[in-house]
Amino acid sequence: MTATAAARDERAMPKGRDLYVVLGALMLAMLLAALDQTIVSTALPTIVSDLGGLNHLSWVVTAYLLASTASTPLWGKLGDQYGRKRLFQASIVIFLIGSALCGLSQNMLELIVFRALQGLGGGGLMVLAVAIVGDVVPPRERGRYQGLFGAVFGVASVCGPLLGGWFVDNLTWRWVFYINLPIGVVALAVIAAVLHATGDRERHRIDYLGTLLIVGWAVGLVLMTTWGGTRYAWASAPIIGLAVGSVALIAVWVLVERRAAEPIMPPSLLRHPVFALGGAISFAVGFAMFGALTFLPIFLQVVHGVSPTLSGVYLLPMMLGLLISSIGSGQLITRFGRYKIYPMVGTPIIALALYLCSSLDENSTTLSMSLRFALLGFGLGLVMQVLVIAVQNAVSYEDLGSATSGVTFFRQIGGSFGVAVFGSIFSNQLADHVADLARVLPAGFDPAAVQGNPGLLDRYPAAVKDAVLHAYAESIDSVFFWAVPVAAVAFVLTWFLREVPLRATSQTTDYGEGLGAAPNARSSRHEMERALSELMRRDARAFELYDRLAASSGVSLPAGSVWALCRIAKDGTVTGQDLADRAGVRVEQGRPYVDRLVDAGYVLRREGALSVTPSGRGAAERLFEARRAGLSRHLDGWAPEEHPELADILSRLAEASLGDEADGEVLGPGTRPAARGA
Repeated sequence: MTATAAARDERAMPKGRDLYVVLGALMLAMLLAALDQTIVSTALPTIVSDLGGLNHLSWVVTAYLLASTASTPLWGKLGDQYGRKRLFQASIVIFLIGSALCGLSQNMLELIVFRALQGLGGGGLMVLAVAIVGDVVPPRERGRYQGLFGAVFGVASVCGPLLGGWFVDNLTWRWVFYINLPIGVVALAVIAAVLHATGDRERHRIDYLGTLLIVGWAVGLVLMTTWGGTRYAWASAPIIGLAVGSVALIAVWVLVERRAAEPIMPPSLLRHPVFALGGAISFAVGFAMFGALTFLPIFLQVVHGVSPTLSGVYLLPMMLGLLISSIGSGQLITRFGRYKIYPMVGTPIIALALYLCSSLDENSTTLSMSLRFALLGFGLGLVMQVLVIAVQNAVSYEDLGSATSGVTFFRQIGGSFGVAVFGSIFSNQLADHVADLARVLPAGFDPAAVQGNPGLLDRYPAAVKDAVLHAYAESIDSVFFWAVPVAAVAFVLTWFLREVPLRATSQTTDYGEGLGAAPNARSSRHEMERALSELMRRDARAFELYDRLAASSGVSLPAGSVWALCRIAKDGTVTGQDLADRAGVRVEQGRPYVDRLVDAGYVLRREGALSVTPSGRGAAERLFEARRAGLSRHLDGWAPEEHPELADILSRLAEASLGDEADGEVLGPGTRPAARGA
């Protein structure tokens, strides 16, 4: 892309208030999708009490996770191909329809189906919101603004359980879903009014069959783990059939991915040792995280009798521990360049925390529970973000986007299995314990009713109440006890995770990939643009940068004149007033810098218009090339000379980042004077 074309693209982007309104709407939409991964957890006991279907409890969470995970790559590629604004609006509409139907559900089957529909829209919200940032924000600023979306996931992970409980206590569980409607409508209206259809269109050969096969084998395996030992015996024909069918679908999926022009997950990645280990560890982490988030509120509300809102408050230590360790480990990795130690420490912490949670009972104190929850969150935070960094640092450029999305994919799938397996264990254990209590329980006793309204136990004698609470505590303890081996296996796998020298681009942490387990579907190009834009923010101050570029390219001009030359070269022709407006100064302040360009023969001034001369364009090209050479240092280990797309990224970012409006401070009063002859 030429400098003029890059400047034209930049001028089309929203500015000032319009930009902040667009970003606000994008963040609102993403917040809705991120919240719906966690907001349901504290409402589940009440939902089960109202709709019945205790054995299907896990599917309320699993349906959303599976649908959002499987649809994420489709939304990303369809947005590239048909325009992200249109697809983003469609995803909002689907999400809102799913939310409304969830709130209207009359039985558990309806709720599960509508949660899947909601997840389908949620996948689009999360992936397209981040992609649109690249369409509306200049390259130099993208790292900063995309970092805000990581904060959205942090807020969602902390506030989700708390909000879910508040709605149950003060309205009804249906408002967990209804609240999405007014917020979503606002986001939809703002996007329609302010966001223009921008961004390059890119043709894709979309892997629809691969997506369907992923959904097929994932649903089959989750059904097997959900029904095994509850509805059907493990050795029964339905369970064996699900197992055989799922394995067959996995085999077909691998064959299809080998032949697909743009596979969702290239089979070669599965043979990459770092990716394979990272995916397996990520699966285990998702298993533990979503399983805990689903069943801890049940323990708190039933066994300890706290309100749904308070159960969300009790989970805050877990979420805060996750935030602290995610952000802290990312900062330490950036500083010291070592990453393997964090999952090696984090996975045994997860195993220990799960084991400690398996000893909780109806007599556990608030302090002891809070410490256990905080320890679990701390361990999770040490692992989730680091696995993304390890994989990104090890794969080739061609696989960068697929590897990043693959790690988050396995985490989400692990969460789906974790919730299903935890649910199966819980249901089996509760049924066994209730059967053992048959002699003391009254006829017609319904465990699901107690789960939704623990206050019902107050109607029974103290001996009955104590026995039931202990049965619930032991059932949920079994859930966490059987999760310990999963974390232990992950710990063993971390010993085989190979640590290689950290590339500069791998030191740019995207916390959205770690906080809240955000699904990802960015391409290799988008991943590299995000990393480079973040590294560009760490460059020297604009004044020093332009001075350095002038010296290295043989352009004998002060920083302010270099900025003006790059800006004029990108625009072709610009009035003095427009140039001053871009710099944020008065015309009189900027005139000395432009006079230097006119005197040097780089710029012509005619009737108030400034246009670049051939010699000026040549000087600007040398400056762009010097900037490109400087940026290429960040790509050590990526071999941009072997990848035309990487070379194009460098050229575009070099041109876009010089003469940028954010650099206009070089013409401001704080810079050195640039008088004639200086």
